[in-house]
Amino acid sequence: MMNIIITAIFIIGYLAIASEHFIKINKTAMALLTGVLCWTVYILFQTDTQIISEGLVDRLGDISGILFFLIGAMTIVELIDSHDGFEVITNRITTTNKRTLLWIISFLAFFLSAVLDNLTTTIVLVTLLRKLVPEKKERLLYIGMVIIAANSGGAWSPIGDVTTTMLWIGNQITSTNIILRLFLPSLFSLLIPLIVVTFTVKGNVAPKLLTSLDEKREINTKEKNIIFFLGLGVLLFVPVFKTITHLPPFMGMLFGLGLLWLITEMMHKNKEAEQRHQFSVTTALQRMDMPSVLFFLGILLAISSLQSTGQLDRLAAIMNHNIGDTNAIAASFGLLSAIVDNVPIVAAAIGMYPLSQFPTDHSFWEIIAYCAGTGGSILVIGSAAGIAAMGLEKIEFFWYLRKISWLALIGYFAGIAVYLAEEIGMHF
Repeated sequence: MMNIIITAIFIIGYLAIASEHFIKINKTAMALLTGVLCWTVYILFQTDTQIISEGLVDRLGDISGILFFLIGAMTIVELIDSHDGFEVITNRITTTNKRTLLWIISFLAFFLSAVLDNLTTTIVLVTLLRKLVPEKKERLLYIGMVIIAANSGGAWSPIGDVTTTMLWIGNQITSTNIILRLFLPSLFSLLIPLIVVTFTVKGNVAPKLLTSLDEKREINTKEKNIIFFLGLGVLLFVPVFKTITHLPPFMGMLFGLGLLWLITEMMHKNKEAEQRHQFSVTTALQRMDMPSVLFFLGILLAISSLQSTGQLDRLAAIMNHNIGDTNAIAASFGLLSAIVDNVPIVAAAIGMYPLSQFPTDHSFWEIIAYCAGTGGSILVIGSAAGIAAMGLEKIEFFWYLRKISWLALIGYFAGIAVYLAEEIGMHF
């Protein structure tokens, strides 16, 4: 009875999360309610509540590592943006050729999301495209490619997508291996759609004078460059920090945030109080997307309840019996992530398949990282990048389904084919 109730709460919560744009209820609210209710039902059906409470605290320890990592990363990105640091990149785009611009924007999204994340990259590039491509109908095609490119770029980097980060923090993958194994599959998941779209655009766009991605701020070029390159350097240093110290990745991220905090305080200490506040980490923390952090908390709590009650183990057994092939299981997870957010999909996979079955850097975790990262591009609601673009540009669900989904789908399977070819090549 308990398992049936928890499963029902979980399914209803997920349907509400997936239908956020239709029912007009924020997915964070539903995620938090789902997570808390699942654990509430679990403990109410037990006689020894102390054991359940201790189990929840143990699960929360793993969850907090992911959340602190996200908070640190998102704050650093906001700090770079508050110093107009992204203009270091965007002001160098001067081409007016539509095809050239398409390739530049797509590859910029691909590599930028590997260093930052797909959500931030999408927000920055959508804002940029508004300046470069004034015609909305034309611009939407570029934005569709940004979504595909940002999700593909996030899949091969341990800090490029929340799901890859979860696998990295959980020791399912290592940073060097995931870059080496998934770079080509992720690249092809972008290249195939990009080549197809290239034949549909032609001509030039009118040159536009690029201004700040936000309101203009009184900041000199030297400060802008320092924060931009230092911020990127700190993000890139996180995997190195983990390798050297063997501490969890969130410790490296918090070290980087503390370092940037110290430097910005010293950099702006002689300015007016209003300016100091504008460029401070405190302000960056206020601008950070806290609802997303709480969403991940709710989702991970819900998943951990299913793991603690043994339901994920039973689901794994069913999938192994009925599907069997691990590559097919991973591919089905990726397709499912187009409908349901990829965070719970990967959290479920981690709970279903222990490291004793699939050890660190097993091919199963590699293809899970690829499929969950790129599968979300198939529908506009399937990824944080798609949802952000949908909100910024008012993209219609069915427009994306007609124009972009099939491109993302062929790219998705092209990447899987490249990965499987790599696997075969490694065994010769």
